[in-house]
Amino acid sequence: MNSFYRAFVCPLVATLALASAFAQAQAADPETIARGAYLAKAADCAGCHTAGPGHPPFAGGLPINSPFGVIYSTNITPDPVTGIGQYSYADFSRAVRQGIARDGRRLYPAMPFASFAAVLESDIEALYAYFMSEVKPVRHAPPQTKLPFPFNQRWTLWFWTAAFATQEPFKARPDRNNRWNRGAYLVQTLGHCGACHTPRGLAYQEKAYSETSLDYLSGAVVDNWFAGNLTGNQASGLGRWTENEISAFLQTGHNEHTVAFGSMVLVIGNSTQHLSEEDLNAIAHYLKSLPAKKGQASYKPQARKTDIVLAGTVSGPFEPPGAGLYSGFCAKCHEKSGLGKAPRIPRLAGSPMVLSENGTSLIRLVLEGGKGPATRLGPKPKKMPGYAAELTDREIADVLTFIRNNWGNNASAITARDVSLLREELRQ
Repeated sequence: MNSFYRAFVCPLVATLALASAFAQAQAADPETIARGAYLAKAADCAGCHTAGPGHPPFAGGLPINSPFGVIYSTNITPDPVTGIGQYSYADFSRAVRQGIARDGRRLYPAMPFASFAAVLESDIEALYAYFMSEVKPVRHAPPQTKLPFPFNQRWTLWFWTAAFATQEPFKARPDRNNRWNRGAYLVQTLGHCGACHTPRGLAYQEKAYSETSLDYLSGAVVDNWFAGNLTGNQASGLGRWTENEISAFLQTGHNEHTVAFGSMVLVIGNSTQHLSEEDLNAIAHYLKSLPAKKGQASYKPQARKTDIVLAGTVSGPFEPPGAGLYSGFCAKCHEKSGLGKAPRIPRLAGSPMVLSENGTSLIRLVLEGGKGPATRLGPKPKKMPGYAAELTDREIADVLTFIRNNWGNNASAITARDVSLLREELRQ
């Protein structure tokens, strides 16, 4: 009986499920499918579900670091064996918005279903039509996620979901205009910006999912990068950015204030550079409406361009710790004035990244270096070298503390211990 079931019944059920899913997808019109392709870019599906350059899109296998271990992304191509080819629309919707796979397994919240829960039904339908009709099926079984006990007990995610994934479908605010509501929708749902930029609680849940909380988009550490403050803070946030500058950053990865780094390079390359000007402007309009999250850092623009500041004492001028290192390693590109060479080389004077409450990204960039995104409309990115082998923990701490407290910048010091801990973490 069991052999008969495996040989005849299982393939028949699978074939019927695949035929049903295919029929549902084929019923969609070309306009819906095209909108689904656009929404997949807005949601940056390829960013997590593609293992890397040279790997087939959406076939999964990207290792995602979490505090509990490595989680591998799944194959979301319409392959009927290793992907989602047998998913009905109801299966697809449940996976995206509730975090439940077709076989009933609970998905880890590395999949941002808590944000996707607010996606509108019409957009889920368009995404389904696109994935089932236009995405090439790829027969690929990604590595299995094997977290240690008790995190390997997926049934416990029922309680996590019940407690924290409580979002309802997005509802426009009547007291706001259409542009604000469109921006809020993209940021809170498909863009799932809070997954990186909102602090996490003890259960690794996002502390907020909308602007109703000051925690929302106030910055957080993810995979040893600090995703910056997107609120109106005048030092570490977007308070001094115009809406046009926010749009330009999302489209090109560069503007007068900064250059994208870390995982944001991939987000811009895979996702935001492909958004329409209307949607980019809506996102910028929404972000500019967020009230400032208070912080300790400050920035007071100086009246004129200044070189490295030398402090004075009764015994004469002296060089602050880190000033010599800055002159030798940094000033050639970022200028003695800290103003950089926009848009390719970011300024350090008044940079939100420099003034962030958490210096993790600054330390990592000095250790490993970095390179901005290559986008259709942006400048050719310039690579920053890493100095892990050339500079000691104390030297890196000194030069970063100097940068965070010069040219009008005023932020907390970076310590040698901060550098040492991150250096060790990156070795693992």
